[in-house]
Order: sequence, then C-alpha cells, then structure tokens
Amino acid sequence: MSEKYKIRDQERCYFVTFAVVEWIDVFTRRIYKELLVDSLKYCQKEKGLEIFAWCIMTNHAHLIVRSDGSNQLENIIRDFKKYTSVQIIKEITENNQESRKKWLLWMFSKKAETSKKHQKYWFWQNEYHPIELSDSKMMDQKLNYLHMNPVEAGLVDNPEEYVYSSARDYARNKGLVDIKFLE
Repeated sequence: MSEKYKIRDQERCYFVTFAVVEWIDVFTRRIYKELLVDSLKYCQKEKGLEIFAWCIMTNHAHLIVRSDGSNQLENIIRDFKKYTSVQIIKEITENNQESRKKWLLWMFSKKAETSKKHQKYWFWQNEYHPIELSDSKMMDQKLNYLHMNPVEAGLVDNPEEYVYSSARDYARNKGLVDIKFLE
C-alpha cells in the first residue's frame, strides 16, 4: 500500500472503497449484496467496526468507518475482505441459478494465476485506499459522493430509494445496517 493511503489515526473516520477484481459486476445479485450486509453487521457486533455510511454498488462498495478501539481498522477490513471473498466464491459455486457461474469462476481463477498471494480465486482488488476524513467539509463531500453513487449510475432517481445504502438512514428511514451519524 502506498504511503499516501495508510490508516494513521485509529480514532478518525476513513472513507474506503473495496472493488471486485477487473470491476466485475458481482453485486447485481441480491444474494451477494446480502452477504456483504451480513458481514458488515458481524464486524459491527464482533469486531468493533463503527459505520457512518455505506453503499454497495454492482462491482464495489464504499464505506465511511472507524474502529471503536477494540481492533485496528486495517485488521477489521482485512478480515472482512477475506471472509466475504471466500463466502461469495462459495455462494457462486453452489448457486445453481447463477447463469454466470462458469464465467465468474473462470475470471476469478485467471486473475489468481497472476498472484502469488491468491491460490485458487482472487475476488477483491488488494487496495482499499483509506482516506482520512479530517474535517467536516471532507466528510460531507465523501458522504454526498457515496450516497449519490447509485443515482449517478442510474440505479435510482433519489439516493434514499437505494436499499443497499445508508442514504435511507440519512433521510430518516431505517436502513439495513445500523449506522452512527456523522456530526
């Protein structure tokens, strides 16, 4: 990871992005998005992940997060990415209704062939580029960017209409993941 993108202060909020290798559109299927949602909830409950905002797109996810101090944020992210990559590959493999199964597994295995780290499949890109949100202007900019992503992609007309995002919470509706509001 470059020197520019490092988690330096565990008490700060960070904007992070996880992208699927080759920007493959895996999260067009509800089952895979639900797996990410469940994993976020687990990290909140068991690992001390504090989530201020989140959004799952078709091939990537954005979060504004920090650690509650019980685990280092980079360790939580590492564990989240490792677990979800294994579970999503397993779900693809076992999903008899997945019309793209052979192609997806082939893409992930071809990508793994280029890596010493990944043995059979490579799901997430290695980077997640944590950006420290050092002031309210930066927080507002990243929050707006994150929530407008589904609108810009043409998935919905209004941010709060998108189920897999915290925009619903910020519009005073209950979303899928409990969040802490940015102050």
